[in-house]
Amino acid sequence: MSNERAAADSDPNSGVDPYQRLQIARNPDGSITRLFKCPDAPPSSDPKLPTPVLTKDIPINQSNNTWLRLFLPRHVLDQTSPTTKLPLVVYYHGGGFILLSAASTIFHDFCFNFAADVPVIVASVEYRLAPEHRLPAAYDDAVEALHSIKTSQDDWLRDYADLSNCFLMGSSAGGNIAYNAGLRAAAEGIDLLHPLKIRGLILVQPYFGGNRRTSSELRLVNNPVLAPSVCDLMWDLSLPIGADRDHEYCNPMAGGDSNGFDQVKALGWKVLVSGSDGDPLIDRQIELVKMLEGKGVHVVSQFIEGGYHGAQDVEPSKARDVFVLVKHFIFP
Repeated sequence: MSNERAAADSDPNSGVDPYQRLQIARNPDGSITRLFKCPDAPPSSDPKLPTPVLTKDIPINQSNNTWLRLFLPRHVLDQTSPTTKLPLVVYYHGGGFILLSAASTIFHDFCFNFAADVPVIVASVEYRLAPEHRLPAAYDDAVEALHSIKTSQDDWLRDYADLSNCFLMGSSAGGNIAYNAGLRAAAEGIDLLHPLKIRGLILVQPYFGGNRRTSSELRLVNNPVLAPSVCDLMWDLSLPIGADRDHEYCNPMAGGDSNGFDQVKALGWKVLVSGSDGDPLIDRQIELVKMLEGKGVHVVSQFIEGGYHGAQDVEPSKARDVFVLVKHFIFP
């Protein structure tokens, strides 16, 4: 029996059809048909346009169709001499590893407003999706993006981004990607990414799981935004074939001492984790914070009452709350 069907049978909400909830259909070749197409936003790099943020796409790996969408606050263009460069935030979008894009309007708008409000330069990564490209493909693309940035001759990155003040950020599945890409980058060592210097990780409602249901998953088993059975299906479609939800990609508690936190601590990185108790994943996020603190990593956490998974992607007021939190983290 497949992982998601087994979970559906064991959950009180077994009547929930996760395929219908996600608007996907599974194909015989293992791919999926995405029945709902989220609107995309085009980039706009013309400095003559009356916009507070300019955007453009630059390629990472054309054979994998991966690229970066850059968000540049236009006020930096008005400086007579750009003596002060802005921090660089490399952003990984959500979507359960199987849906959406860096061009999706909800993520484009989030990064646009984030770049303007903080302010920072944002490099939003278009990575390959599962199940057509199962994990660790997204992690591979995430780290390849960092290497692409460090060698890029793009004028926005070269002239306005402070590569020595870089943060990896993601929401939901993007938070999982930022976490795992960060561990890989830490294991590689600082020399391989020079002059790019990562200062920390920003994990907004990061998407993790496990075979055992947590109290918050049981409490919110009928959650209309992210029911546990929906999570099960997304993990089944994204993890390596044959892996269960206690694989280290899904469950950071399963990695033991092999996760590479000694390097993270030695590099002096700090980690921000935020969440809300209306999200079924909050217990896993709190577990992550406790584990990182136990490893001696500098952690800043904020967990609020109410809310729901992905609220910052659709509610401007929730997004602004995230911007304020992140601004204080980047500019303490």
